[in-house]
Amino acid sequence: MTGFAENRSIAIVAVVVADYDEAISWYVGRLGFALTEDVDLGGGKRWVTVTPANGQGARLLLAEASDDAQRDSIGNQTGGRVFLFLETDDFARDHAAMIEKGVDFREAPRHEAYGTVAVFADLYGNLWDLIEPKL
Repeated sequence: MTGFAENRSIAIVAVVVADYDEAISWYVGRLGFALTEDVDLGGGKRWVTVTPANGQGARLLLAEASDDAQRDSIGNQTGGRVFLFLETDDFARDHAAMIEKGVDFREAPRHEAYGTVAVFADLYGNLWDLIEPKL
């Protein structure tokens, strides 16, 4: 026994964005995510979460930058490394749909030992992997 609850998961990952509505539009319109929460917290702040339409995986908290340090991190939250991994059960379908919606893929799809993958950038330049894992 480790002293921790056995049933834990990563539920929300914060992504610093320049504008709530711009980010909602991109994640919903280009990635096909669903807007799961948009709550006014007062003072210009909102609690905004999106999730893949099937509701699986962690939600993204779209956190609007509130100072210069946060604004400086927009689009580079991991120092240029891939930040998030969007898993799919049909790489070809989702890759084609994302290209049709104008998603910026930074490379051609490649086949790796762990699955089919391609790196894309979100609207601010954060890097993601679209991946269909090998079973």
